[in-house]
Amino acid sequence: MSKPPASERIRYRLVSAGFRHHANDNISAFIEDGELDELQAEVQARMAEVLKALVIDTDSDHNTQDTAKRVAKMFVREVFKGRFTRAPEVTEFPNVARLNELMMVGPITVRSACSHHLCPIMGRVWIGVMPNEHSNLIGLSKYVRITDWVMSRPQIQEEAIVMLADEIEQRVQPDGLAVVMEADHFCMHWRGVKDNEAKMTSSVMRGAFLKDAALRREFLSLRGA
Repeated sequence: MSKPPASERIRYRLVSAGFRHHANDNISAFIEDGELDELQAEVQARMAEVLKALVIDTDSDHNTQDTAKRVAKMFVREVFKGRFTRAPEVTEFPNVARLNELMMVGPITVRSACSHHLCPIMGRVWIGVMPNEHSNLIGLSKYVRITDWVMSRPQIQEEAIVMLADEIEQRVQPDGLAVVMEADHFCMHWRGVKDNEAKMTSSVMRGAFLKDAALRREFLSLRGA
């Protein structure tokens, strides 16, 4: 008897564990060695069926002969990799100097996708941290890696920055955290009303940034708001 497809085996583990597997959830803990290759092959086969349903002759059209393969690799290994790969390794350092002044990182270029239409979301993120003597400090590149990992999933912007804030807060444990994201949504630029100017800006303010209006203004002024 042949074993079920990789997607079914992974889904079975998720459901058995009662683990949510929405579009923006990371499910890497339920993927076994070699299954990501199988999953990519499965996506490729199904994407070929989508192209067939769109009445595209991929046999004779040289432009689309490898499209299913390219799209499968793009979804699994690139633009949605934040679903299938574990969190990046982040080295944390103790706050030996007891820094307690505003630290700001950004703008960080972000690339995500709208979970409604799988259209690109392209934008920038700014992160403000108010550490305390017990906080963990992480390097600039680590903020970028964490941001890329969280954003590389189908999602909506409002949920994406909350997830990013959760990841950073868990690692740094600051007195205050601020995250602002400004992005273009191609589900508007490319389809629908086709508005080329509208952007979405959303923010998360926690701890000192939520309580201290002066600190919040300082962060937003440094960002250029």
